[in-house]
Amino acid sequence: MTSPTVDVHAHILIPEIEALVAGLPGLAEARELDARRNGPAALAVSGPMVGERVPRLTDTAVRLAAMDKQGVDIQLISPSPSHYHYWADENTADKVYRTANEMTAAHCAAAPGRLYGLGLAPLQHPGQAVHALDHALERGLLGVEISSHAPGRELSDPAYEPFWSRAEETGAVVFLHPFGCTLDERLDRWYLSNTVGQPAENAVALSHLIFSGVLDRYPGLKLIAAHGGGYLPTHIGRSDHAWSARTDAGAGCAQPPSSYLKRIHFDSLVHDPRVLSSLIDVAGADRVLLGSDFPFDMGTEDPVGALRAARLSTTDFDAVRGGNAVALLRLARPQRGGTP
Repeated sequence: MTSPTVDVHAHILIPEIEALVAGLPGLAEARELDARRNGPAALAVSGPMVGERVPRLTDTAVRLAAMDKQGVDIQLISPSPSHYHYWADENTADKVYRTANEMTAAHCAAAPGRLYGLGLAPLQHPGQAVHALDHALERGLLGVEISSHAPGRELSDPAYEPFWSRAEETGAVVFLHPFGCTLDERLDRWYLSNTVGQPAENAVALSHLIFSGVLDRYPGLKLIAAHGGGYLPTHIGRSDHAWSARTDAGAGCAQPPSSYLKRIHFDSLVHDPRVLSSLIDVAGADRVLLGSDFPFDMGTEDPVGALRAARLSTTDFDAVRGGNAVALLRLARPQRGGTP
Protein backbone atom coordinates (compact mmCIF):
# COMPACT_ATOMS: atom_id res chain seq x y z
CA MET A 1 0.00 0.00 0.00
CA THR A 2 1.30 3.44 -0.91
CA SER A 3 2.20 5.58 2.10
CA PRO A 4 0.17 8.76 2.64
CA THR A 5 1.75 12.11 1.85
CA VAL A 6 2.68 13.71 5.17
CA ASP A 7 3.62 17.36 5.71
CA VAL A 8 5.42 17.73 9.05
CA HIS A 9 5.82 21.52 8.89
CA ALA A 10 2.45 23.26 9.04
CA HIS A 11 1.12 25.85 11.46
CA ILE A 12 -1.94 26.94 13.38
CA LEU A 13 -2.71 30.46 14.59
CA ILE A 14 -4.26 30.66 18.06
CA PRO A 15 -5.88 34.05 18.76
CA GLU A 16 -6.63 32.99 22.34
CA ILE A 17 -2.93 33.08 23.16
CA GLU A 18 -2.54 36.63 21.94
CA ALA A 19 -5.62 37.64 23.93
CA LEU A 20 -4.23 36.28 27.18
CA VAL A 21 -0.85 38.07 26.81
CA ALA A 22 -2.31 41.39 25.60
CA GLY A 23 -1.17 44.30 27.74
CA LEU A 24 1.13 42.25 29.96
CA PRO A 25 4.51 43.64 31.04
CA GLY A 26 7.19 42.44 28.66
CA LEU A 27 5.02 42.10 25.56
CA ALA A 28 5.67 45.61 24.27
CA GLU A 29 9.42 45.21 24.75
CA ALA A 30 9.38 41.86 22.95
CA ARG A 31 7.47 43.33 20.05
CA GLU A 32 9.86 46.27 19.85
CA LEU A 33 12.79 43.85 19.64
CA ASP A 34 11.01 41.86 16.94
CA ALA A 35 10.34 45.07 15.01
CA ARG A 36 14.01 46.11 15.20
CA ARG A 37 15.16 42.68 14.07
CA ASN A 38 12.83 42.58 11.08
CA GLY A 39 12.74 46.23 10.04
CA PRO A 40 9.75 48.32 8.93
CA ALA A 41 9.65 47.09 5.33
CA ALA A 42 9.35 43.45 6.43
CA LEU A 43 6.64 44.24 8.95
CA ALA A 44 4.67 46.13 6.31
CA VAL A 45 4.60 42.99 4.17
CA SER A 46 4.19 40.41 6.93
CA GLY A 47 1.05 41.88 8.49
CA PRO A 48 -1.16 41.67 5.38
CA MET A 49 0.42 38.33 4.42
CA VAL A 50 -0.59 36.71 7.71
CA GLY A 51 -4.00 38.39 7.63
CA GLU A 52 -4.79 36.90 4.24
CA ARG A 53 -3.89 33.44 5.53
CA VAL A 54 -5.89 33.48 8.76
CA PRO A 55 -8.65 31.18 7.42
CA ARG A 56 -6.08 28.51 6.48
CA LEU A 57 -4.45 28.92 9.90
CA THR A 58 -7.63 28.65 11.96
CA ASP A 59 -10.44 26.92 10.02
CA THR A 60 -10.13 23.17 9.76
CA ALA A 61 -12.34 22.92 6.66
CA VAL A 62 -10.31 25.55 4.82
CA ARG A 63 -7.10 23.78 5.83
CA LEU A 64 -8.34 20.41 4.57
CA ALA A 65 -9.40 21.91 1.24
CA ALA A 66 -5.93 23.41 0.82
CA MET A 67 -4.32 20.08 1.72
CA ASP A 68 -6.45 18.30 -0.87
CA LYS A 69 -5.34 20.80 -3.49
CA GLN A 70 -1.69 20.15 -2.59
CA GLY A 71 -2.13 16.39 -2.56
CA VAL A 72 -1.28 16.21 1.15
CA ASP A 73 -3.04 13.51 3.16
CA ILE A 74 -1.75 14.36 6.64
CA GLN A 75 -0.35 17.45 8.35
CA LEU A 76 1.62 17.61 11.57
CA ILE A 77 0.52 21.00 12.91
CA SER A 78 2.52 23.20 15.26
CA PRO A 79 1.57 26.59 16.71
CA SER A 80 2.84 29.67 14.92
CA PRO A 81 6.26 30.45 16.42
CA SER A 82 4.91 33.93 17.17
CA HIS A 83 3.14 32.24 20.10
CA TYR A 84 6.36 31.28 21.94
CA HIS A 85 6.35 34.41 24.12
CA TYR A 86 9.58 33.43 25.86
CA TRP A 87 9.51 36.77 27.68
CA ALA A 88 6.57 35.62 29.83
CA ASP A 89 6.72 34.89 33.57
CA GLU A 90 5.97 31.41 34.89
CA ASN A 91 2.28 32.00 35.48
CA THR A 92 1.75 33.44 32.00
CA ALA A 93 3.94 30.78 30.40
CA ASP A 94 1.80 28.11 32.03
CA LYS A 95 -1.33 29.64 30.49
CA VAL A 96 0.33 29.99 27.09
CA TYR A 97 1.42 26.38 26.76
CA ARG A 98 -1.85 25.02 28.13
CA THR A 99 -3.84 27.15 25.70
CA ALA A 100 -1.58 26.19 22.81
CA ASN A 101 -1.84 22.49 23.59
CA GLU A 102 -5.60 22.49 24.10
CA MET A 103 -6.45 24.59 21.05
CA THR A 104 -4.12 22.62 18.77
CA ALA A 105 -5.61 19.35 20.02
CA ALA A 106 -9.13 20.66 19.38
CA HIS A 107 -8.20 21.75 15.85
CA CYS A 108 -6.76 18.31 15.07
CA ALA A 109 -9.74 16.51 16.63
CA ALA A 110 -11.95 18.01 13.94
CA ALA A 111 -10.15 15.89 11.32
CA PRO A 112 -8.95 12.67 12.96
CA GLY A 113 -6.47 10.73 10.89
CA ARG A 114 -5.59 13.76 8.79
CA LEU A 115 -4.38 16.25 11.39
CA TYR A 116 -1.90 15.58 14.17
CA GLY A 117 -0.46 18.22 16.45
CA LEU A 118 2.41 19.51 18.52
CA GLY A 119 2.17 21.77 21.55
CA LEU A 120 4.55 24.29 23.07
CA ALA A 121 7.15 24.12 25.84
CA PRO A 122 8.32 27.33 27.61
CA LEU A 123 12.10 27.20 27.22
CA GLN A 124 12.50 30.35 29.32
CA HIS A 125 11.44 28.27 32.34
CA PRO A 126 13.22 24.92 32.00
CA GLY A 127 11.42 23.56 35.04
CA GLN A 128 8.11 23.88 33.21
CA ALA A 129 9.25 22.20 30.01
CA VAL A 130 8.63 18.63 31.19
CA HIS A 131 5.18 19.56 32.51
CA ALA A 132 4.35 21.21 29.19
CA LEU A 133 5.48 18.13 27.26
CA ASP A 134 3.41 15.82 29.47
CA HIS A 135 0.40 18.14 29.14
CA ALA A 136 0.71 18.00 25.35
CA LEU A 137 0.95 14.22 25.28
CA GLU A 138 -2.02 13.87 27.63
CA ARG A 139 -4.11 15.79 25.11
CA GLY A 140 -3.20 13.46 22.29
CA LEU A 141 -0.50 15.62 20.73
CA LEU A 142 2.67 13.97 19.48
CA GLY A 143 5.17 16.30 21.16
CA VAL A 144 6.12 19.95 21.28
CA GLU A 145 7.65 22.71 19.19
CA ILE A 146 10.56 24.78 20.53
CA SER A 147 12.72 27.63 19.30
CA SER A 148 16.48 27.63 18.83
CA HIS A 149 17.15 29.23 22.20
CA ALA A 150 15.55 31.14 25.06
CA PRO A 151 16.79 34.45 26.51
CA GLY A 152 20.08 33.67 28.22
CA ARG A 153 19.92 29.94 27.51
CA GLU A 154 21.13 27.75 24.65
CA LEU A 155 19.74 24.28 24.02
CA SER A 156 22.96 22.82 25.46
CA ASP A 157 22.09 24.28 28.88
CA PRO A 158 22.13 21.53 31.55
CA ALA A 159 18.80 22.85 32.82
CA TYR A 160 17.15 21.19 29.81
CA GLU A 161 18.46 17.70 30.57
CA PRO A 162 15.17 16.58 32.24
CA PHE A 163 13.27 17.77 29.17
CA TRP A 164 15.45 15.82 26.72
CA SER A 165 15.25 12.79 28.98
CA ARG A 166 11.46 12.92 29.18
CA ALA A 167 11.12 13.44 25.43
CA GLU A 168 13.24 10.38 24.75
CA GLU A 169 11.45 8.30 27.38
CA THR A 170 7.99 9.08 26.00
CA GLY A 171 8.90 8.94 22.32
CA ALA A 172 7.66 12.51 21.91
CA VAL A 173 8.56 14.57 18.87
CA VAL A 174 10.52 17.77 19.44
CA PHE A 175 10.20 20.15 16.49
CA LEU A 176 13.02 22.70 16.42
CA HIS A 177 11.70 25.84 14.71
CA PRO A 178 13.56 29.13 15.29
CA PHE A 179 11.79 32.43 15.81
CA GLY A 180 13.89 35.57 15.61
CA CYS A 181 17.64 35.85 15.16
CA THR A 182 20.11 37.33 17.63
CA LEU A 183 22.02 39.05 14.82
CA ASP A 184 19.36 41.70 15.38
CA GLU A 185 19.53 44.90 13.30
CA ARG A 186 22.23 43.55 11.01
CA LEU A 187 19.37 41.69 9.30
CA ASP A 188 16.73 44.42 9.40
CA ARG A 189 16.28 44.89 5.64
CA TRP A 190 15.45 42.77 2.58
CA TYR A 191 13.92 40.16 4.95
CA LEU A 192 17.40 38.95 5.87
CA SER A 193 15.96 38.32 9.33
CA ASN A 194 14.31 35.26 7.81
CA THR A 195 16.35 34.31 4.75
CA VAL A 196 19.67 34.45 6.64
CA GLY A 197 18.47 34.46 10.24
CA GLN A 198 16.42 31.26 10.27
CA PRO A 199 19.12 29.05 8.69
CA ALA A 200 21.72 30.57 11.01
CA GLU A 201 19.61 29.91 14.10
CA ASN A 202 18.99 26.33 13.03
CA ALA A 203 22.72 25.78 12.57
CA VAL A 204 23.60 27.28 15.95
CA ALA A 205 20.93 25.35 17.84
CA LEU A 206 21.80 22.01 16.26
CA SER A 207 25.50 22.63 16.87
CA HIS A 208 24.79 23.15 20.57
CA LEU A 209 22.93 19.85 20.71
CA ILE A 210 25.70 18.02 18.86
CA PHE A 211 28.85 19.48 20.40
CA SER A 212 27.49 19.42 23.97
CA GLY A 213 26.77 15.69 23.80
CA VAL A 214 22.99 15.97 24.18
CA LEU A 215 22.52 13.58 21.25
CA ASP A 216 25.02 11.17 22.82
CA ARG A 217 23.09 11.13 26.08
CA TYR A 218 19.67 10.82 24.41
CA PRO A 219 20.22 8.81 21.21
CA GLY A 220 16.53 7.96 20.92
CA LEU A 221 15.39 11.57 20.83
CA LYS A 222 12.90 12.25 18.02
CA LEU A 223 14.17 15.63 16.89
CA ILE A 224 12.88 17.29 13.70
CA ALA A 225 14.77 20.37 12.50
CA ALA A 226 12.82 22.87 10.41
CA HIS A 227 14.17 24.41 7.20
CA GLY A 228 16.39 21.44 6.46
CA GLY A 229 18.53 22.19 9.49
CA GLY A 230 19.64 25.52 8.09
CA TYR A 231 23.26 25.96 7.10
CA LEU A 232 24.65 23.10 9.18
CA PRO A 233 24.13 20.04 6.93
CA THR A 234 25.74 21.64 3.88
CA HIS A 235 28.68 23.00 5.90
CA ILE A 236 29.13 20.11 8.32
CA GLY A 237 32.65 19.47 7.03
CA ARG A 238 33.89 22.56 8.85
CA SER A 239 32.42 21.22 12.09
CA ASP A 240 34.10 17.86 11.55
CA HIS A 241 37.42 19.55 10.94
CA ALA A 242 37.16 21.59 14.13
CA TRP A 243 36.17 18.47 16.10
CA SER A 244 39.30 16.65 14.92
CA ALA A 245 41.72 19.60 14.95
CA ARG A 246 40.90 21.33 18.24
CA THR A 247 40.59 19.91 21.74
CA ASP A 248 38.00 22.51 22.74
CA ALA A 249 35.71 21.62 19.82
CA GLY A 250 36.04 17.87 20.30
CA ALA A 251 35.62 17.74 24.06
CA GLY A 252 31.85 17.41 24.32
CA CYS A 253 30.68 14.81 21.79
CA ALA A 254 31.92 11.29 21.16
CA GLN A 255 31.78 11.17 17.36
CA PRO A 256 32.44 13.57 14.45
CA PRO A 257 29.58 16.08 14.16
CA SER A 258 28.52 14.77 10.76
CA SER A 259 27.62 11.41 12.28
CA TYR A 260 24.88 13.06 14.36
CA LEU A 261 23.02 14.23 11.28
CA LYS A 262 21.85 10.63 10.95
CA ARG A 263 20.24 10.92 14.40
CA ILE A 264 18.24 14.04 13.51
CA HIS A 265 15.24 14.35 11.22
CA PHE A 266 15.00 17.30 8.85
CA ASP A 267 12.14 18.76 6.89
CA SER A 268 12.56 19.19 3.14
CA LEU A 269 11.90 22.94 3.05
CA VAL A 270 15.15 24.26 1.57
CA HIS A 271 13.81 25.89 -1.65
CA ASP A 272 16.52 24.36 -3.83
CA PRO A 273 16.53 20.82 -5.23
CA ARG A 274 20.33 20.76 -5.17
CA VAL A 275 20.40 21.61 -1.46
CA LEU A 276 17.73 18.99 -0.80
CA SER A 277 19.83 16.39 -2.62
CA SER A 278 22.84 17.41 -0.52
CA LEU A 279 20.82 17.14 2.67
CA ILE A 280 19.74 13.63 1.73
CA ASP A 281 23.35 12.73 0.89
CA VAL A 282 24.68 13.73 4.31
CA ALA A 283 21.74 12.80 6.55
CA GLY A 284 20.25 9.88 4.62
CA ALA A 285 16.96 9.62 2.76
CA ASP A 286 15.42 8.00 5.85
CA ARG A 287 16.02 11.20 7.86
CA VAL A 288 14.26 13.75 5.64
CA LEU A 289 10.54 14.49 5.92
CA LEU A 290 8.24 16.51 3.68
CA GLY A 291 7.69 20.07 4.94
CA SER A 292 5.89 23.09 3.52
CA ASP A 293 5.66 25.76 6.28
CA PHE A 294 1.93 25.85 5.48
CA PRO A 295 0.53 28.39 4.82
CA PHE A 296 3.14 31.14 5.12
CA ASP A 297 4.79 32.91 2.20
CA MET A 298 8.23 31.52 3.04
CA GLY A 299 6.87 28.03 2.57
CA THR A 300 5.88 26.24 -0.61
CA GLU A 301 2.43 25.85 -2.10
CA ASP A 302 3.52 22.61 -3.79
CA PRO A 303 5.65 20.58 -1.38
CA VAL A 304 5.38 17.38 -3.43
CA GLY A 305 6.42 19.23 -6.58
CA ALA A 306 9.41 20.72 -4.75
CA LEU A 307 10.39 17.23 -3.66
CA ARG A 308 9.96 15.85 -7.17
CA ALA A 309 12.35 18.53 -8.51
CA ALA A 310 15.19 16.88 -6.59
CA ARG A 311 14.92 13.89 -8.97
CA LEU A 312 15.24 11.25 -6.26
CA SER A 313 14.92 7.55 -6.79
CA THR A 314 11.37 6.24 -6.42
CA THR A 315 12.28 4.62 -3.11
CA ASP A 316 13.77 7.82 -1.66
CA PHE A 317 10.96 9.98 -3.05
CA ASP A 318 8.30 7.85 -1.39
CA ALA A 319 10.24 7.76 1.87
CA VAL A 320 10.53 11.53 2.08
CA ARG A 321 7.02 12.11 0.78
CA GLY A 322 5.48 10.18 3.63
CA GLY A 323 7.03 6.84 4.49
CA ASN A 324 9.54 8.28 6.93
CA ALA A 325 6.91 10.35 8.74
CA VAL A 326 4.54 7.39 9.01
CA ALA A 327 7.28 5.39 10.72
CA LEU A 328 8.53 8.21 12.96
CA LEU A 329 5.08 9.38 14.05
CA ARG A 330 3.48 5.91 14.01
CA LEU A 331 0.62 7.10 11.84
CA ALA A 332 -2.31 5.22 10.39
CA ARG A 333 -3.46 5.88 6.85
CA PRO A 334 -6.17 8.59 6.73
CA GLN A 335 -9.60 8.03 5.26
CA ARG A 336 -8.83 10.24 2.24
CA GLY A 337 -7.35 8.03 -0.44
CA GLY A 338 -4.81 8.64 -3.13
CA THR A 339 -1.63 10.64 -3.43
CA PRO A 340 -0.06 12.38 -6.39
